[in-house]
Amino acid sequence: MSERTTLPPHRAPGAPPAVREPAHVPVAHVVRGGIVEGVHHGSVVVLAADGSVEFQAGDIEAAFYPRSALKPLQAVGLLRAGLPPLDDPLLALVAASHSGEERHLAAARDILALGQLTEDDLRNVPDLPYDPAVRDEWIRRGLGPTRLAQNCSGKHAAMLLTSRTRDWQLDNYLDPGHPLQRELAAAVADLTGQGIARVTVDGCGAPLFSVSLHGLTRAAARLATAAPGTDEGRIAQAMREHPEMVSGGARDVARLVRAVPGLLAKDGFEGVQIAALPDGRAVGVKIADGGDRARMPVTAAALAHCGVAPEALAPFATTPVLGGGAPVGALRAANTLAS
Repeated sequence: MSERTTLPPHRAPGAPPAVREPAHVPVAHVVRGGIVEGVHHGSVVVLAADGSVEFQAGDIEAAFYPRSALKPLQAVGLLRAGLPPLDDPLLALVAASHSGEERHLAAARDILALGQLTEDDLRNVPDLPYDPAVRDEWIRRGLGPTRLAQNCSGKHAAMLLTSRTRDWQLDNYLDPGHPLQRELAAAVADLTGQGIARVTVDGCGAPLFSVSLHGLTRAAARLATAAPGTDEGRIAQAMREHPEMVSGGARDVARLVRAVPGLLAKDGFEGVQIAALPDGRAVGVKIADGGDRARMPVTAAALAHCGVAPEALAPFATTPVLGGGAPVGALRAANTLAS
């Protein structure tokens, strides 16, 4: 296959964010019997449609690792680098942290097949399916960890396919110095508008780029407002139309996208969430202790600042706290996040 010789122009990014201990603040309370039993700290940013900061709490400018919330940006980078045309369900899987459902595994196989590749070419870490019910059934069938079942296999399959298309070496496609990873880093810097502070290794084995929560949220807004047919617009369309491919049928992110018309959303390990509306209003959340239970209530509170209808957010705004099997309180956003 011939190498693509022309690439889209990139904007010169600004300086990388500062590497420092983030000044997180209380963002969620665990309330039991009318008393605050636990507190989750974190940082939150809400962008207005014009890109200005409408609300912020904590430290939105410190360098941090977005984990899988970075995948939509990497997916744009893969298109820029020459990823061949994919239909929307497959393209959604490229930006996914999937649950390991059969539709996810089939889509990853389809991406690999386009490049005459197989699961043996993947270099992500073997794992069991992410969804607990799917994982339990997997184990009942006597199956063990595989690279295809690991939640990042769609991204890795697309990395391999892009490398095959560009005639790049395949066995070291995860090396930060590989041409593919250099182009993905350039895309992340372009979309966030800032340089990359640090590069490390994500849980799946791929390079992970450090930006700020503000920069990551700015990138989400760019994808959400992109014109149809652009690389950004193609990823946004695929993620909006196929949220179950981006996560899974039982996942809260897919349900949130279905509940809020036009929403683009992606979660990440260690309590990271981005969400953006078609007019550019966007939110970014980082829970300091990585506790996933606080991620969605805080995201719902942030989206309320964007004017999202309360009835759409109600199923996500609180999580019951149980005592003796019955609700005795709730995990909810701290009062400082109230709109």
